[in-house]
Amino acid sequence: QVRLVESGGGTVQPGGALRLSCVVSGSTFGINAMGWYRQAPGNEREFVADITLGGSANYADSVKGRFAISRDNAKMTVYLQMNSLKPEDTAVYLCKADRFGRRSWGQGTQVTVSS
Repeated sequence: QVRLVESGGGTVQPGGALRLSCVVSGSTFGINAMGWYRQAPGNEREFVADITLGGSANYADSVKGRFAISRDNAKMTVYLQMNSLKPEDTAVYLCKADRFGRRSWGQGTQVTVSS
């Protein structure tokens, strides 16, 4: 069983920054891609960014140039540095980890961008 715990969410003004963290524990052998999705009220869950074991990263167009994903394989932790935040970035951010074709999810952390 894989367990994911996110942290780092909060409320920030437009233009501000936050750094999310997700620690993965349990059956971590075989985990490849780790990353982030987000879900705003009334919206579908949407892809934000992910990163492979080797460090190759992908981003949604809406966050390119503003967000940066990284991971520490020794700590089984994935990070999301979010800069130049906009009100439309407001959502619950969920961490995911892919292992042998199966995806596990965290509970999510709330990010609110508001003046």
